Amino acid sequence: MSTTADPLAALGSLPGVADSVDSVRKAVDRVYGHRVMRRRSNEITSEAALRGARGSAALSGADWALEEVRRRSDFGGEGEPRTVGAALRLTAEAGQLLSVWRQSPLRVLARLHLVAVGRDRPEETVGRPRLPGEPVDEPLIDLPLPSAEEMSGRLDGLAGLLLAGSAAPALVTAAVVHGELLALRPFAAYNGLVARAAERIVLIGSGLDPKSICPAEVGHAELGRTAYLEALRGYVSGAPEGVAAWIAHCGRAVELGVRESTAVCEALQRGAA
Repeated sequence: MSTTADPLAALGSLPGVADSVDSVRKAVDRVYGHRVMRRRSNEITSEAALRGARGSAALSGADWALEEVRRRSDFGGEGEPRTVGAALRLTAEAGQLLSVWRQSPLRVLARLHLVAVGRDRPEETVGRPRLPGEPVDEPLIDLPLPSAEEMSGRLDGLAGLLLAGSAAPALVTAAVVHGELLALRPFAAYNGLVARAAERIVLIGSGLDPKSICPAEVGHAELGRTAYLEALRGYVSGAPEGVAAWIAHCGRAVELGVRESTAVCEALQRGAA
């Protein structure tokens, strides 16, 4: 990452990133300008949250149909039900943490992990970064795991960048937060779900998507786990072209989330939803 005074903003000058930022901004503006948004934005927000949670859970190995997620209420069981339940809880929680995020991103990440695990399973590893020697249960992220010491230093560095403020576009900041959390895997489990919830918080809090109607998680799931991991490897490499490709991948995910919510708007307009 760049060592300039504003390293996040410096990433905006990487080849292709400005085009991605511009494309995302135009897509978001279009859906916010949809006539249905003037009357039924709360419904769009609720539907986007549900679809976003489904997409995030799918990337963590629980690829349920949307209607299955909609009708089920038994999310306490082990395996896939717990993953889906965690994704739903995180999506609901994300919008409530904006003010805290601006003051203490690390507190929010700890809270997100606690929410993902659930209050019925208190464990000593919940809500705090892992310590030396503690394992990480994140089998779908097949990347070298940084040591606890490296993770802690980089996590503090990320929080410092966020607290210092940046002129970087929202897409760039959201992509870096998402990618860094996946690379570091600071918690014992649920790092993917937490990383995608953090990306959502950045997109909402930045003002790009204040009503949370552009679920990037939908796009990440639609692009597929293979493409997701390939783009993440580019980010982890640290090579400028790899980082740019990850940012572009996150941009495409947002645009596909926009497309999903636009379809919901159209269905509501036709009276079909």
